[in-house]
Amino acid sequence: GVAHGARVSLLIGIASALAAMTIGVVIGAISGYFGGKVDLVLMRVTEMFQTVPAFILAILLVATFSPSLLTIILTIGAVSWPPLARLTRAEFLRLRGREFVEAALCQGESTARIVLGHILPNAISPILVVVSLTVATAILLESALSFMGLGDPNLMSWGFMIGAGRTVIRQAWWMSVFPGLAILITVLAINL
Repeated sequence: GVAHGARVSLLIGIASALAAMTIGVVIGAISGYFGGKVDLVLMRVTEMFQTVPAFILAILLVATFSPSLLTIILTIGAVSWPPLARLTRAEFLRLRGREFVEAALCQGESTARIVLGHILPNAISPILVVVSLTVATAILLESALSFMGLGDPNLMSWGFMIGAGRTVIRQAWWMSVFPGLAILITVLAINL
């Protein structure tokens, strides 16, 4: 069961992190490159998402929609993007005034070419580090949702196994302990 649950938990973790990266990088890139009022509006929206606890928002979104694999991935991605947006914005603000960007502007390159071809490749390293940490957070968030019964009932994940094993914890402790250890080891390995 632990080996079978790894497929679902890791799939949700990686897919959610990629969804969060997509949202966060797009918002952060637009905000950091254009600045001004666009930056002000997008950062206020980002701060609004950061004021609501991610777990509470995830519970609300999953409970509102039917708990399926796609819903859980999109929900975790929707609550995990603000740190990525802020980091991307900071990197774009740092790189926007560099000489190679000004040279590209002087050559008449389009905004999309400058953003995708010059700034983003130079800003991608710290973004990938945060994305890898987001995978660990997404696995924990999915496990908590599945433990509470808000996961996909048709799929076996580590959180679902812990939730199912909690009713027989005195007779069959291993049903909860081994999936819990799998979560602990996986999240620790990703963070390290």
